[in-house]
Amino acid sequence: MDNLRFVLFILMVFFSYTLWEQWQIDYGPKHETAPARSVNLDAATEQDAPVSTASDSSASPDKPAVPTASPIRSGSGKSRKIQVVTDVIQATLDTRGGDIRALNLIKYPVQKDRPEESVRLLTEEGEIFVSQNGFLGDADSAPSHHTVWQSSAPDHVQISPGNETTRVAMTWDNGNGVKITKTYIFTQGSYVIRLEHTVANSSAETWQGRQYTQLMRKEPAKEESTFIRSYTGAVIHTDEKSYEKISFKDMAGENLDVKSKHGWSAMIQHYFLAAWIPNANEENSYYTKALQDKTFVIGNYGPSMEVAPGEQTMVASELYAGPKLNRVLEATAPGLELTEDFGGLTFIAKPIFWLLEKFHKNLENWGLAIIMVTLVIKLMFFKLSEASYKSMANMRKLQPKLQELKEKCGDDRQRFNQSMMEMYRKEKVNPLGGCLPILVQIPVFISLYWVLAESVELRQAPFFFWLNDLSSKDPFFILPLIMGITMFIQQRLNPPPTDPLQAKVMQFFPFVFTIFFAFFPSGLVLYWVVNNSLSILQQWYITRQIEKMSAQSA
Repeated sequence: MDNLRFVLFILMVFFSYTLWEQWQIDYGPKHETAPARSVNLDAATEQDAPVSTASDSSASPDKPAVPTASPIRSGSGKSRKIQVVTDVIQATLDTRGGDIRALNLIKYPVQKDRPEESVRLLTEEGEIFVSQNGFLGDADSAPSHHTVWQSSAPDHVQISPGNETTRVAMTWDNGNGVKITKTYIFTQGSYVIRLEHTVANSSAETWQGRQYTQLMRKEPAKEESTFIRSYTGAVIHTDEKSYEKISFKDMAGENLDVKSKHGWSAMIQHYFLAAWIPNANEENSYYTKALQDKTFVIGNYGPSMEVAPGEQTMVASELYAGPKLNRVLEATAPGLELTEDFGGLTFIAKPIFWLLEKFHKNLENWGLAIIMVTLVIKLMFFKLSEASYKSMANMRKLQPKLQELKEKCGDDRQRFNQSMMEMYRKEKVNPLGGCLPILVQIPVFISLYWVLAESVELRQAPFFFWLNDLSSKDPFFILPLIMGITMFIQQRLNPPPTDPLQAKVMQFFPFVFTIFFAFFPSGLVLYWVVNNSLSILQQWYITRQIEKMSAQSA
């Protein structure tokens, strides 16, 4: 029993240190780096492959060449930037390529004390992350993300009061009767941007092409850590696999090439993502490419379109660029909510998140919601905890007899263990009774951690008094100190190990855990404080009842 309990505590320390390292990566002090160098995405490069099936001998109508083998190159003509502002996003469009080159999330500050500086999800500077689209086809009749489009939209577009949407249109004409209009549709209060391509053919020949949409991103600089952290990379959803991560290493090693309906492709990071969602009724081909300078592309292209002379056709896709809001993602596309990655224990984490949401809806405070969820979890495991505390109380009652037995056996460890097990059988005490209930609860604790770590809803959420951000550490270390005190009280209620060395080592655990938890997000520490406090009350009551029964039977 003593050895098993010691091993469990060591595992808990290791697990806590792992979590601490994870939160240090996300919230701890960052290494100073040189300012990001502005990258000219329009710079010409000789290695850029043309977006044309005709120039690729391996291409065919069923399997055309995918767009771009390198960053964007210049085309002819001048380009300009168009800024679009809604109540939740600020996007910058470039008429060269018709791309979204930058996108800020207005309601999500980088830091809570700097509300004017919002998170920039898409950017053309530093660690590039841009959205691109165009057509695969003959170079003279299929505009790509290299093409310069024309637009009559003003340089600054903002949804006027009373309007739900605004449209920004760009046009391209090949001079031979084929005109393509690219239209972005922005909606108030939405992170979904609709893209419509309308092809009007007034030429004498049938027009052919395939729409593609893609995300290009430079691999972020890696932090120096050997522990797990929130995933940053590519993801696809297909009929075959509902959620498949494709890391930058995977993309560098092999190009993706799969077909599916009802799918999407995305680049995700902690709390935020960008995803292209094509028409669910059409089969799309999903691909990845590794470019120069650790830059990668993931995207999809649709089936071949044919527009006869005198006809007009429209094809549409949607871009979601915003926070990982679980319910919003569920309503946007099937499987998109899985980008809020709760890990392998998602089946446990999802009910916990649902419960958090329900309490927050009524209490309007995420800290109070965490307290209520902790109470519910404690009630769910009440009987298991009761059995555990009864076992520990009975073990505590046997401590004087065990000490006498240890002195009697001296250094004969084998004799001591045999006599100890005989005493357990005689007193009807299960030495594993205090450990097994704890092991059963570990998956729930891990799931709750990932819910608190991954849920953007809790990012910068206030509680009370000095705790104005549950996703960051306690600025005055009050909660970690309280947690350490509750752990010390719990330790005093438990039977001490018979091994003096283990007893001395365990005396330092409350102090060590206090140091670790000082760097944890205050929301997670709040959970541990409430859980420990409820455990102390339950354990104290059970121990007192058993001691009272022993006194009455004596």
